[in-house]
Amino acid sequence: MAKRAFRSLLFLAAVALTGTAGHSEERVAKIDVDTSFDATFENYEVLPPAPQPGAQMVDLTAIEPATAPAVVPIEGGVASFYGRRFNGRRTASGEVFDMHAMTAAHRTLPFGTLVQVTNPDNGRSVVVRINDRGPFHGNRVIDVSRAAATELGLIGPGSGHVELALVEG
Repeated sequence: MAKRAFRSLLFLAAVALTGTAGHSEERVAKIDVDTSFDATFENYEVLPPAPQPGAQMVDLTAIEPATAPAVVPIEGGVASFYGRRFNGRRTASGEVFDMHAMTAAHRTLPFGTLVQVTNPDNGRSVVVRINDRGPFHGNRVIDVSRAAATELGLIGPGSGHVELALVEG
């Protein structure tokens, strides 16, 4: 039964192919181009006048370029960083601590204060946002997140001397 079906299929294929074998010329359909569409647009010899500026237009030449935020040095001392065990816990400000964010803990600075922390040993600097209280160990002045400690080069030694400056503006 399968042989008979296969033979029938071969026969039909042979009949269909022989009907197209003698045609060597390609059939190309001709497309009618409607030129009336282009004729609906007006041809301008001269461009129309430009619109006049409105009353709300801003003169860009009068705008002063943005300046970098002011940095005011406040103190220096030893910085350490939060360990992994604090990740996901609540900070003193009420937000959840994220060790991958640029945040820090300081004893007295208001929450939300931006502080530039600079490691004078390697010249690296980061800006962190105060969102927690501390550090309460030894003579440390700031605890930074793991991400900030990585940027500052504090991961290996665990702590290091830093300079702090308030970022204003």
